[in-house]
This record gives sequence, C-alpha cells and structure tokens, in this order.
Amino acid sequence: MENEISALLKERFLRYVSFDTRSDENNTATPSSEGQYALAQEIANELRQMGLADASVDANGYVMATLPSNSDKKLPTIGFIAHLDTSPDASGKVNPRSVLYDGTDIVLNENPRTVLSAKVFPEMKQYIGQELIVTDGTSLLGADDKAGVAEIVTAVEYLLAHPEISHGTIRIGFTPDEEIGRGANLFDVKKFGADWAYTVDGGEIGELEYENFNAASAKVFFSGRNVHPGYAKGKMINANTLAREFADALPPGEVPESTQDYEGFFHLTKMEGTVEASTLSYIIRDHNRVRFEQRKQKMLEICASMQQKYGENTVRLTLEDQYYNMLEKIEPVKYIVDIAGKAMQNCGITPKIKPIRGGTDGARLSFEGLPCPNIFAGGHNFHGRFEFIPVPSMQAAVNVILEICKMVQSQPLPN
Repeated sequence: MENEISALLKERFLRYVSFDTRSDENNTATPSSEGQYALAQEIANELRQMGLADASVDANGYVMATLPSNSDKKLPTIGFIAHLDTSPDASGKVNPRSVLYDGTDIVLNENPRTVLSAKVFPEMKQYIGQELIVTDGTSLLGADDKAGVAEIVTAVEYLLAHPEISHGTIRIGFTPDEEIGRGANLFDVKKFGADWAYTVDGGEIGELEYENFNAASAKVFFSGRNVHPGYAKGKMINANTLAREFADALPPGEVPESTQDYEGFFHLTKMEGTVEASTLSYIIRDHNRVRFEQRKQKMLEICASMQQKYGENTVRLTLEDQYYNMLEKIEPVKYIVDIAGKAMQNCGITPKIKPIRGGTDGARLSFEGLPCPNIFAGGHNFHGRFEFIPVPSMQAAVNVILEICKMVQSQPLPN
C-alpha cells in the first residue's frame, strides 16, 4: 500500500502548495485571499472527477464532499477536516524541493544563505534516510495544512479504488482562513452532518491532541501629544513610550519563547506607531480557563492604571475571545480519541498525546456540536522558512485515516 499511495500523495501535495493561499487578517471577506478560493475549486473538481458527485465549494470557499457508506451496517458518519490557507507570517509563494536526508545540514538557499540545521532543529535526526520536502528558504512550505488536505483526499481516493474495504459514510471538509482564526466562522455543522470528525492539522508523526489553548486577541491603542523635542518638557506625551511601558508591565517570562507544555503566555505579534499614536497587537493563550481569564484581567488592570496616570484617553484596550479549550467537549466522547490512538497503534505508530500549543478549527467546531480531536499531518517548523515534511510521515497519516475508517465498522452509533 505504501508505494501505491506515495507517488500520488507527493504529487498532490506539491500541486496544492503551488497555490499561494496566505490568509489576510486585514481583509474582512471570506475567504480573505483569492488563492484560497482557487485551491478550493481545484480540490472540488478533483473530488468530482474521483466520483464524489456532491463535492462543492460555497461562496466563502468551504469545500464539502461525501464518500457514501459501502457497508450493510448502520454506522456513524465521521468527518475529516483540514484547512486551505497558510499563515500570513511568511511568503506563500512556494518553490519546494525533495531531499534524501543524510543527517547533514540542508542548504535551502545560497543567497541569502539559509540552512536547515539539525543543530537548531534536532528532531531532523529521526528522519535520516527519509525523503524530506523542504522550502527554498524564502517562503513557508504549506504543510500546515495542505499536507492534511492532500492526505485526506489521497485516503478517499484509495477507498474509492478499493471497495473491498468496508466503511461507513465519510464526510470531507476543507476550510479557509483557519490561520487567522476564522476557519469555523461559516462552517455549517448541520450541513456537514457528521457524528464526529478529526482535523488532520497536527505536527510530527504520532501527534494526537484533544486539548488546546483558550485564546483571545488584544489590541492596545496609545494616544500621545507631539511637541518639538527641544521644548517638550512637561508637554509631550510619547505614545511609543506609553506602549513600551505597557509591554514592560506584563510578566517578562510569560512569552512563547520562554514557555512550554501547559504554560500560557502573552505574545506581542505586532507593534507600530509614532509619537502621536501607537498600537500593540497581542495574542493571549492559556490551557486553563481560570488563568486565561486572569491574563485578560491583567491587561485590563494595566490599562486602567495607565489611564489613571496619564489620562483616560491615552490608553484604550480591546479584547476578543477567539476559541476555547476543546477538552470539556471531547471528554464526554473520549472513545473517538481512543479510536484514533488505536488506529495509530495498528499502523505501528506510537501515539504522542499532548496539549496543542495553539488551536484548530476543531476547537471551535467542538463547541458547535461537532467533537473534533486533532491528528498529525506530519510536518515540522510551521509558519516559516524552515518548514519541512517527511514523505513517509505523510504516508503514515493516510494509513491512519484509512485505519480509522475501518475501525468505525465496529463502533456503535452514538446516542
């Protein structure tokens, strides 16, 4: 089965990453970029050509399709979901290449010299002797989450070619704008019609996740007063200085680069401004709901303190919750996680169960009535120039999807 899957999977993935699908948080339309809609149409056409007659793309770039049951049993309907967009953090104009990894550094680009090094990324060593797909050092790769998309489509293609594999109804969903927190906004759970689903949006081989951050975004606006610096004493209010004071008032160690596992953080994602006006953009993350609320309260307290010190109109804070920890929605149906874990074991893969230090569409969808844990897509170093994915890990993800479909044969319908 490996050889049968490999060539088609790799070709499909490379075709998908040729679409520039960076999402754009400054565009309120859905999808937020034209490339996402173009890829959605490409995939829907491909699914129809395979034989999924109902494959469709709606006006907002959501792809849905059905692989009908071929079983004589009444089985649950399960779904597989991945997202079409890539992160706006790096260029989406991808020029990938394959490398047979021998354990040495991989020079991605000579000018400027960009090196994928096992000294910096020691996890590479576990893939010696494997084919890796890497970037040219100028863009991200897009394995997050075009690997997940390619793996789901390839698994469906395999099931269509092998009707002797008995399975229930399988629903497929591909979403836009997940990277900017909007992937589940317009996802029609009722139309999707699955009893539960899996996002194929995790990292390295074996990852299985059903806990994620509680998440919020924050913007802090500072208003200053500009006066000639030679005559500014007692008159100038420098908005940039106010912004620095706000940032310094947050706990210095509670940032992404200093935290791991269940530790939350404040992440300053953008800063811009002049003496007259400046803005700080943050994301707030914590697995624990109480600590999450405390983090938001901390920002409000700093804002109030600065307003009292400098004037009510000098500092303004907006907070917006983005998603919550899916754990509370998954625990009552924990058997769907157990199915995925057993499927990995059946494929010779040790499940790596850990909390997601991020979020997926599945977090939002779990709160909308579609329980949705996350399984690996196989990539590493998402959102940047050093992203790579081992081809055997992609093949393994396909195998796990197929095994889940087989295992649901013995799973009773949910109440």
